[in-house]
Amino acid sequence: MADRLFGHAAELGFYFLFALFPTLLSASSILGIAARSANQIYTKLLNYLALVIPTAALGTVLATFNETTAAVTSGKMTFGLIAAIWSASVGISAIQDTLNVVYKVEDTRSYFRARIYAIALTIILSIIFTLILVCLLGGDYFATLTLQHPYNRFLAIIAAVFTRLLGWSLASALLALSFAVIYYWAPDLKTRHWHWLTPGGAVGIVGWLLASLGLRAYLYFFNNFSITYGSLGAVIVLLTWFYLTGFMLLLGAEINSEIEAAAAEKRIPVQSPLSSQSGPAQHM
Repeated sequence: MADRLFGHAAELGFYFLFALFPTLLSASSILGIAARSANQIYTKLLNYLALVIPTAALGTVLATFNETTAAVTSGKMTFGLIAAIWSASVGISAIQDTLNVVYKVEDTRSYFRARIYAIALTIILSIIFTLILVCLLGGDYFATLTLQHPYNRFLAIIAAVFTRLLGWSLASALLALSFAVIYYWAPDLKTRHWHWLTPGGAVGIVGWLLASLGLRAYLYFFNNFSITYGSLGAVIVLLTWFYLTGFMLLLGAEINSEIEAAAAEKRIPVQSPLSSQSGPAQHM
């Protein structure tokens, strides 16, 4: 409450929404080209997207996705990539500001230096999320390939399950890596310590997955957003999901910040009054 996590999560949710559609512009350009030659990849990517985005909001996202994919050109793809990186870096800049508040540090970086950090972090996270999709797609592809040409049906089923578990395990590890990268590079910490998985990162990842599934379950049984907000219901749902995403990211950082602060207090040597007086007495 002291660090205003709920307010900063709302700020992140707005910036995430602001960065979504330029990102979709470049993603649709690239995937639109791939969709013409590999429709199965296109469909599976959308299915993976549907695992975390609420169904009510997914329709709006896909409608924009299909509209921008209808006329794919190389110039549009180039402009989309530049716009996506710049707009997404605005969201990363918001993460930098909010994490500085959580870690109780003042950002001493200049505007351009902080923006360069944000753009570099955007590119790194884009690569990580691409690798996550590659792991998920690769696991499904090799599992399907194993089941289509089995030498032994029982062994083929075991190999398919193992392959899918391996793909999801690698994707989970990369998701943890993305949280670690954000917590390491985004705030302007004077001393940085790299950790592959922190307590805050674990809470943030698990909390984000549970919050996404909980929101989906709520909308499945109590889908009254369209009654309350009309045609804006899907946008409200999407903004709510972005808000939960930002809150879980900040909650993990808050946990790490408090743990590090407590550890720092234990490392500070506290000199008692008796020990301070014993020095001169011994000297005499």
